[in-house]
Amino acid sequence: MNQDLTRGPVMRSMLLFAIPMILGDLLQQCYNVADTLIVGRFVGTNALAAVGSSYSLMTFLTSILLGLCMGSGALFSMYFGRRDPDGLRESLVSSFALIAVVAVVLNILSFACLDWIQVFLQVPDEVWGLMRQYLAIIFTGIPAIFLYNYFASFLRAVGNSVVPLAFLAVSACLNIVLDLYFVLGLGRSVGGAAEATVISQYVSGIGILIYTLARRTEFRGLGKYLRLRPACLKEVASYSFLTCIQQSVMNLGILMVQGLVNSFGPTVMAAFAAAVKIDSFAYLPVQDFGNAFSTFIAQNYGAKDAGRIRAGLKGAAFTSIGFGVVLSALVWVFAAPLMGLFVDAGEAAVIAEGVRYLHIEGAFYFGIGCLFLLYGLYRALGRPGMSVVLTVISLGTRVALAYLLSATPLGVVGIWWSVPIGWALADIAGVGYYLLRKKRLLSWSDE
Repeated sequence: MNQDLTRGPVMRSMLLFAIPMILGDLLQQCYNVADTLIVGRFVGTNALAAVGSSYSLMTFLTSILLGLCMGSGALFSMYFGRRDPDGLRESLVSSFALIAVVAVVLNILSFACLDWIQVFLQVPDEVWGLMRQYLAIIFTGIPAIFLYNYFASFLRAVGNSVVPLAFLAVSACLNIVLDLYFVLGLGRSVGGAAEATVISQYVSGIGILIYTLARRTEFRGLGKYLRLRPACLKEVASYSFLTCIQQSVMNLGILMVQGLVNSFGPTVMAAFAAAVKIDSFAYLPVQDFGNAFSTFIAQNYGAKDAGRIRAGLKGAAFTSIGFGVVLSALVWVFAAPLMGLFVDAGEAAVIAEGVRYLHIEGAFYFGIGCLFLLYGLYRALGRPGMSVVLTVISLGTRVALAYLLSATPLGVVGIWWSVPIGWALADIAGVGYYLLRKKRLLSWSDE
């Protein structure tokens, strides 16, 4: 079940490792998408807007923990590639302690700032009551998000992308069943949808914790590493916090755009809420392929195999661009039926605005696919700071253009166009940096 990505055919190894990750994250998207679909179809437009705006906020909070775990995962992959079990065990203990502290602080701050969220996101009064009810419950799932992402990042780092998929499959199915029971059966509205999500998150988080501790030898004999060394903490922090910044900056920008979208009223909020779920599903495969690519690069970087890294980069670029083009074509053609899954057919204005969003942003999925590869490449080569730079370029452009263009006659359409423009600028910067510095990035190959 564990896959050594330093051996075997390059693209076959990468794709076989990526497929369970793609399926797993598609299932993870089912958490909030199930809430959105069921609430939107059976509760109403304001409830859909409430859950949709909550999704943007939770994506930002989750991105902080996910970034920390992804950064640590890159370090785990390097130690695995070097065949250094002692270094791997020490980094496991240090990263767990570090990320657990962040998770606790994040959970406390989430509840402390709950009532401030309405002002920050410009949530209309008619939506805020439902949104507050949803968030007050959903925040209790933050510890479960930490547990799942930490242990899933470790398992993927050592080549096991199947077990995280299995736990997500169980919890995603449970979430859908509980959503239907709590919302339709018990009539608990958005509160029931939130309760279903949190219960399912704890099933996956606690389940993967028990499995990993029971089955992985790397988590045995950790007692001698409990006294944390400053040097190890510094190494973990250098990977984890920069990746965390990259992920959180990316989602903070999206959150800022959410506030701007909210200012256009409940109809645009509901359209954006549904379209973003479709968007997330559509480009999730290229995002996860980028994460699988990062693990591949990190393992081979640890093994000092420059030729395999170059071959993987070339094959991954062609694969991601090709897949992005196919996804764009499908979303363009089926935009209206996809919106109809989330919104009642009578909500013509909501569907029309969602289709317009998908026809603009959805035409450029190859751009975000390239950007995910660049994020993964620099994270795996020990240059997570470059990933932060690319994120700032992409999201900085997006936020600035969104506010500028939305004030013109373009209105909300200007927000939609700001996204692919930001992707394009970041792609140009990332590729240009690699072409200029590629010899130095793999400098150990000349040793």
